[in-house]
Amino acid sequence: MNQESSYLAGPRIDPPAITGRETVVELVDNTFLAYNAGRLREACSLFTDRVLATDTTVGMSLTGALTPAGVGMSTVIPLIEAGFVDWIVSTGANLYHDAHFALGMEMHRGSPFADDIALREKGVVRIYDVVFDYNVLLRTDKFVRDVSQKEEFQRSMSTAEYHYLLGGYLRERERTLGLERKSILSVAHAHGVPVYTSSPGDSSVGMNVAELALSGHALRFDVSADVNETAAIVLDAKRDGGKSAVVIIGGGSPKNFLLQTEPQIQEVLGIDESGHDYYLQITDARPDTGGLSGATPSEAVSWGKVDPNQLPNAVVCYLDSTVGLPILTAYALAKRQPRSQRRLYDQRSASLARLTEKYRAARVARDGCLGNASAGLAGH
Repeated sequence: MNQESSYLAGPRIDPPAITGRETVVELVDNTFLAYNAGRLREACSLFTDRVLATDTTVGMSLTGALTPAGVGMSTVIPLIEAGFVDWIVSTGANLYHDAHFALGMEMHRGSPFADDIALREKGVVRIYDVVFDYNVLLRTDKFVRDVSQKEEFQRSMSTAEYHYLLGGYLRERERTLGLERKSILSVAHAHGVPVYTSSPGDSSVGMNVAELALSGHALRFDVSADVNETAAIVLDAKRDGGKSAVVIIGGGSPKNFLLQTEPQIQEVLGIDESGHDYYLQITDARPDTGGLSGATPSEAVSWGKVDPNQLPNAVVCYLDSTVGLPILTAYALAKRQPRSQRRLYDQRSASLARLTEKYRAARVARDGCLGNASAGLAGH
């Protein structure tokens, strides 16, 4: 009986009837009891109770067409403003479509069953059930090119630097148009949240920067700076007993770029570290195909990406991000007070200097060990 009771120790499933008057917190806590609803409840609990502790640095990755659906305005911006997200890795496409709203352009709800040949003839672009005028692309392209030709852009820079500068211009345009809180990049600029793109050439932003390169402009993305800056953010997060959390929305390249910070620290730079402390993912990707998007946190342990002692603090929800992220956001904002802004963008140089110092010390130790090993072999 004792052994049986340990398996039956979980709370009894006996939910109250839904009345229509429930708050998001009440709905999640009382009725999200099993399957992926249960995982979303666990994710909400993990996020609010542990991830948002004052000593935890939160990195978020964004994949999938979230900003065209308004998810940037409805969820990501409130999370940034509340201090619940400290740094971001996003697809370039999300940031490009994010810019439409700051420029006063319109996206519309449509039908996923529209005639795409007719849409093309009418100059209408479709992202599943989101539609917009083709001129939205052309006008956004022109804004990106015009801004990127300015003097402060004519150098090699990390994508965080580029997005910070671009975010400043988007913020100015918002004010000119009488808009506010429309763009992730604008709000990230205001709050010092660094925003990286793992594949800077793989979006319309990168395409327009590439066009400028043909015109002789000097702007280039420094991907090595991105790798080192993000590793420095994570290493800094772990100083003095602090923790690092990853909140993965979708999968793809941004997921890997967020997670690879730990292998970069441990495997490549040779700095002693143990992995991210908290892992929360909302994805519709399966693990059994072998792709990174569906790879589990336990698999990430084998790479050094996640601290093996922290696996109980890992939750994966197999759920559409446009459903899961708004619920997670509403739950967290209802239960937690805003945190102080870390303004990690402003600390990039200092963080990188500390990473470099740790790397050089680790390299000296590593080279010494290799030298001793070589001497031993020579003796034979």
